[in-house]
Amino acid sequence: MAAARLNPLDLYDVRSLLSDEERMVQDAVGRFVDEKVLPIIGDAFDQARFPTELIPEIASLGLLGATIPEKYGCAGMSGVSYGLICQELERGDSGLRSFASVQSSLVMYPIYAYGSEEQRMEYLPKMAAGEIIGCFGLTEPHGGSDPANMKTHAKKDGGDWVINGAKMWITNGNLAQIAVVWAQTEDGIQGFIVPTDTKGFTAQQIHKKMSLRASVTSALFLDNVRVPDANRLPNVKGLKGPLGCLTQARYGITWGPIGAAQACLKEVIDYTAERVLFGRPLAANQAIQLKLADMARRITTAQLLSLQLGRLKDAGAMQPTQVSLAKWNNCRMAIDIARQCRDILGGAGITTEHTAIRHALNLESVITYEGTETVHELVVGRELTGINAF
Repeated sequence: MAAARLNPLDLYDVRSLLSDEERMVQDAVGRFVDEKVLPIIGDAFDQARFPTELIPEIASLGLLGATIPEKYGCAGMSGVSYGLICQELERGDSGLRSFASVQSSLVMYPIYAYGSEEQRMEYLPKMAAGEIIGCFGLTEPHGGSDPANMKTHAKKDGGDWVINGAKMWITNGNLAQIAVVWAQTEDGIQGFIVPTDTKGFTAQQIHKKMSLRASVTSALFLDNVRVPDANRLPNVKGLKGPLGCLTQARYGITWGPIGAAQACLKEVIDYTAERVLFGRPLAANQAIQLKLADMARRITTAQLLSLQLGRLKDAGAMQPTQVSLAKWNNCRMAIDIARQCRDILGGAGITTEHTAIRHALNLESVITYEGTETVHELVVGRELTGINAF
């Protein structure tokens, strides 16, 4: 009896290693992406429009702040479930996953991890419901890879803080009702919850993007922005705060590009089976099969990396270097596959009627943000040698 064919997008049956709950989460998000995201996302990318109409359903599925306890109106899922959410959302589009990553890992997480109980109860349930959208103000115009060189500062004035500075490349900036802004103080770097309607706060959307077009990216300007001390995140000081948030976000980003790569591979498998050149399907060409096999090998490696990373996270044993290794590997894997798939599609591959060019362009941002590829290589190098080469 012939053996059953393997799933071309999951050659090692990684799905069998998931719990019933994790499979249920993946299936629910996958259906949402298939039914609601894929029919509109090409046009949204063309129009440089974030599909805000999807936010209520994203929230109703429990995808915002998914790992935060149910006490705060969140789903209380495992880290692996959150990774699968990122994988399926990015199978739709990196911009959609970016929206959920920022809301969950960069705004809700610091409020949960570093905030007061009053701040948690005030913001987290409304953020989980999609009623409040947040953004994360860390990167500054003069450079993103060196957050210790932060220019934004906050000075105490009575019971208030007065914040001045600018932030750049801020996802959700013009969608947000609150910003978690990191600023230098006399007592080290601290985080502040800043309502975006505060006097002196301005968000300016960045246009002319060729990547993450279905996402809102902004510059933030803070001109004598005054917030009460009750808006300061009280339980962290120093770079540990923002870097802890970035570790959470990078974890999700290790999963997201797997979805983008799977979308590209599926498309070219279908395309090469139907496209006939020189009297036979393109898929019968040895060069094509070698390329497809290499894509499957790299996707499988990435799946196993992220799954083990998720198990370490859920065991409380995940280390930042491990996140860097997976972020570096999986983003490189996905961007290479997206570009290769674009090539296989020929001229047709340059239009957004196919997914490869959109994913390839988006992944130019994903491989850059939350630490460039070079930064993550150096993080791993530092772990191996004990020498900081930054």
